[in-house]
Amino acid sequence: MNTISELRRILGTCKTIAVVGLSPQWHRPSFFAAKYMQGHGYQIIPVNPMASEILGQRCYPNLTAAAAAHRIDMVDCFRKSEDIPPIADEAIAIGARCLWMQIGVIHEASAARARAAGLDVVMDRCVKIEHARLFGGLGWAGVNTKVISSRRPQHLPY
Repeated sequence: MNTISELRRILGTCKTIAVVGLSPQWHRPSFFAAKYMQGHGYQIIPVNPMASEILGQRCYPNLTAAAAAHRIDMVDCFRKSEDIPPIADEAIAIGARCLWMQIGVIHEASAARARAAGLDVVMDRCVKIEHARLFGGLGWAGVNTKVISSRRPQHLPY
C-alpha cells in the first residue's frame, strides 16, 4: 500500500508519463485522465499501436519505441491485469522509475518484479484522482473552484 507521502513524491518527480492503452476517444477514462495530467504540466506519451496521434502527441506502438524518443519516468497502465507482465518487463527494460496500474488493475508478480528492479509501483489507483486529491484539483462536487473557504456561500452565484 502506498502512503500519501510516497504518492506525492511519485507524482512530484515523474513528469513524463507513458500511458499504455491510451484511447483516442474523448469519452474513455484513459483519455480523460491523460488530458487532465497534460493540463497540469505533465508530458504525456501515448502508447497505442492502433493510433498515430492522441492529445496532439505522436503515438507509439510500444514502450520500447516510445523510450527511443523520450525519457519516460512513469508507465501508466490502462490495460487488463493479465496484460501487465510484458508491460512491466518493458518498463524495467527502458529504465522507467514508476509502474502505475489504474483502478481495478492488480498484478502482484509483476509488481514484485518491478520493485525488485527498483521501480516504484502503484496498483489499483487512478493517477488523475490521486493527483487531484493530493495537489488540490478537487473541491466540493469534484470541481476545483479555486476558492478556499470554510464558510458556506450566503447567496447562490446564479
